[in-house]
Amino acid sequence: MFELINDIDGRRVVGTYKYANRTVKLSTLTSCVHLWSYQYDCSEVEKPDFFIRTTAEDVEFEAQKALEEGQLKSLPAPEGFKKFLEMTAVYRKLTELLVDENIFLMHGSAIAVDGEAYLFTAKSGTGKSTHTRLWRERFGERAVMVNDDKPLFELKDGHVTVYGTPWDGKHRLSTNTSVPLKAICVLERGVKNEIERLSAMEALPMLLQQTHRTDDVEKMLKVLTLVEKTLEFIPVYRLRCNMDPEAAKVAYEGMQNR
Repeated sequence: MFELINDIDGRRVVGTYKYANRTVKLSTLTSCVHLWSYQYDCSEVEKPDFFIRTTAEDVEFEAQKALEEGQLKSLPAPEGFKKFLEMTAVYRKLTELLVDENIFLMHGSAIAVDGEAYLFTAKSGTGKSTHTRLWRERFGERAVMVNDDKPLFELKDGHVTVYGTPWDGKHRLSTNTSVPLKAICVLERGVKNEIERLSAMEALPMLLQQTHRTDDVEKMLKVLTLVEKTLEFIPVYRLRCNMDPEAAKVAYEGMQNR
């Protein structure tokens, strides 16, 4: 597990974890990300793939971003504020490192049924978590919650793998697992439950809105390329749903046809 060390900046928290099958050594100001990452611990690794170190400037940067994006009202109380922002800072650094490994973040709720993963993505407040809850209720032990907020996706040899991460939303629903991605579904509110297949051209702008955002132009171009290539192998659907239990049945059956 993590350990406390003293260096030129004072006491820091250090630990090594495996995210998306890459080992990462973290040196942080607080223990929050380490506590959340206990299932991903790989402290036995002597030479990790990456090293991430957070600073007070990183926390301040995230505070400014939260202010600009209007998120301050939904952030934790002051005593948890710094920890929350540092969690975000670590993930920002991690995703920008991993994009060079053909791994990218897409906001959404990812659930696996019978060993195949489905990502539900949408604007905040649409009901992604509610919908995957319907899947868990319908499929029981056949269903595994991969990640309820910020899963990672790896594109390799024409296949896409979705990974659980400890950045798993307010409900803290995730599993340290990797599952092949079968389909992506864009959720919209509707009067009745109906699903349709989207073309890659229709799906691309919707999905790019849900990927990691960065001011690094080269990184963003790489994310764009990864999403475009993903659409060559993974079908995307649009589900208009009313959140009745039937919505899970309509979604699942509609995504079985490739």
